Amino acid sequence: MSAARKLAINRLRAGQLDNGAVDRFLERHEVPIVEGAKCTFLHRGDADEVHLVQRIVGLPERIPLRRLHGTDLWYLVLELPTGSRINYQLEVRRGEHSERINDPLNRHVSYSPVGSSSVCFAQGYTTPEWTMPDPDARPGELVDTVVPSRALRRDARVTMYLPARFRRTRAYPLLVVHDGGDFLQYAAAKAVLDNLIHRLDVAEVVVAFLHPHDRLVEYANSAAHARFVTSELLAALEAEFPLAGNRSGRCLLGSSFGAVASLATAFRSPETYGALALMSGSFVFTDIPTDHGGGPVFDPVVKFVNRYRERPRRVADRLHVSCGVYEPLITANRSMVPTFEAAGMTVRYVETRDGHNWENWRDTLRDTLSWIYPGPQKLIYE
Repeated sequence: MSAARKLAINRLRAGQLDNGAVDRFLERHEVPIVEGAKCTFLHRGDADEVHLVQRIVGLPERIPLRRLHGTDLWYLVLELPTGSRINYQLEVRRGEHSERINDPLNRHVSYSPVGSSSVCFAQGYTTPEWTMPDPDARPGELVDTVVPSRALRRDARVTMYLPARFRRTRAYPLLVVHDGGDFLQYAAAKAVLDNLIHRLDVAEVVVAFLHPHDRLVEYANSAAHARFVTSELLAALEAEFPLAGNRSGRCLLGSSFGAVASLATAFRSPETYGALALMSGSFVFTDIPTDHGGGPVFDPVVKFVNRYRERPRRVADRLHVSCGVYEPLITANRSMVPTFEAAGMTVRYVETRDGHNWENWRDTLRDTLSWIYPGPQKLIYE
């Protein structure tokens, strides 16, 4: 019997097909059905067309499902590399009406500020256990504070993370996180910090989670945002908390536009930050004069990245750069690594089999934070 013949959907096709057989089939399998490298996506219901909608670079955004003859079951078999994790939805057309929905047969859902989607875990992917609350890990504390900002012309809310054994008699390194509210809500940032510090993978660190007002403006190479972070935020936090107050202890972290904001802020103050953590950076650039395809919101980003690539500058000592191989931004991020290295910075570059989403950035946090702020466990065994 061939490998294809062994797939569950092919066993179903080979049998006596009726709605009862489909009922029993769905009762026995978790959807999507993962069998080795093969992932079978299913939809049940009357429709004229059903498409899988996803953003894996190299595949069509919309991939049709086939209807199993004599049933209302639709199916698609995709081959996904080991360790892959993808977000997707289904597009169902009935007559002139089409709608995109989460997969009603799949209980796994991914959330973000713009909505939710279904998730497929390919063979070899498991949600890291250190991203989940651990009753043995002593919890740190989240404290909201407000930093008045002349640069931003508003009061800026900042959520501070203080490690469980926080003491005012010692000095701590500082991590500044762009899109801080989203990292806390969608990337389990507090649980991750609690667990990694408890397990000695990451040093005790004070974290400032930022809450932007209009991130697409403030994070797109904004001089005002850079002034806020370097001139106002750091001064306010160093006056309030026992921070090390030196370059080597400061790191800016951000994903997507937040990565652009981290790089642009350090670019304007190249002696202030020891490290940057750049996740799936929106480092869109143009090597030839043409439309970059990102729309007007990307214009200041493209101008900044083009200028940086022409004249690279050392903006920190170390950079942790990461990106998902299924993201449209993977080429841009790969291209930035030699540019950063040419500026004299130490770069650690990590690729994941994931897309542009919060679970990808969550799953990258241990590698990122333990490299920038290694705890005793990392120092001893690595």
